[in-house]
Amino acid sequence: MNILIVGAGRAGLEVAIQLSRMGHAVTIVDTDAAGARRASEQFGLVAIPGDATTAEVLDDAAIGQMDIVLAMLRRDADNLAVALLARAGGVERVMVRMRDNAYRSVYANAGIDRVLSETDLITGAIVMAVEHDAIRHAMLIGDGAAIAFELTIPPGSVAAGRTVMELAARPEFPKSGVFAALYRPTGGVEAPRGSSIIDAGTTVLLVAQRNEVSDAITALTAPAAEARA
Repeated sequence: MNILIVGAGRAGLEVAIQLSRMGHAVTIVDTDAAGARRASEQFGLVAIPGDATTAEVLDDAAIGQMDIVLAMLRRDADNLAVALLARAGGVERVMVRMRDNAYRSVYANAGIDRVLSETDLITGAIVMAVEHDAIRHAMLIGDGAAIAFELTIPPGSVAAGRTVMELAARPEFPKSGVFAALYRPTGGVEAPRGSSIIDAGTTVLLVAQRNEVSDAITALTAPAAEARA
């Protein structure tokens, strides 16, 4: 895909690099001419210096040929301007990084529904890490009522050596719980099936309602001896 990223700060540049490595054609625009030149020379990105809140600069970036525009500037007002100009230029998929939650309704009223909130991501990760030591990575989903989180199955736990179907059928496992992915100790990643066996050391990506996360953790990490008792 042809992707335009507006804002080549630390986060914007890292996103651009990763997307480029995945095979996408990435163009970045930033007001910092030196930063744009560095992105081009060091990482081989198409980099255009200029203010992307102006239509002329977006035209220079071939906005009409873009499949996706991602606005990652420091001010929401500037991201909103880029998003509206991109829509006017015919881009269907427009995403913005929201810095201030007060802009959520503003983006919605402007028809920009792909809003990425750093606050939501950081809040979800920190709150889950504080509440549950077993969780290493987590994020809020939707309005925050659900959580996606990673959990590594410890040796000797009730989950070790059992299938996904067996674990999901346990009365202790929450009804809202969903197995989304399995990360094997060898580095392999697979989509879970009912017959998939979860060995000790496997990291499980789960989704559950926020008020049932504790139940899911207990159902998968409790010592097997306690579970039998």
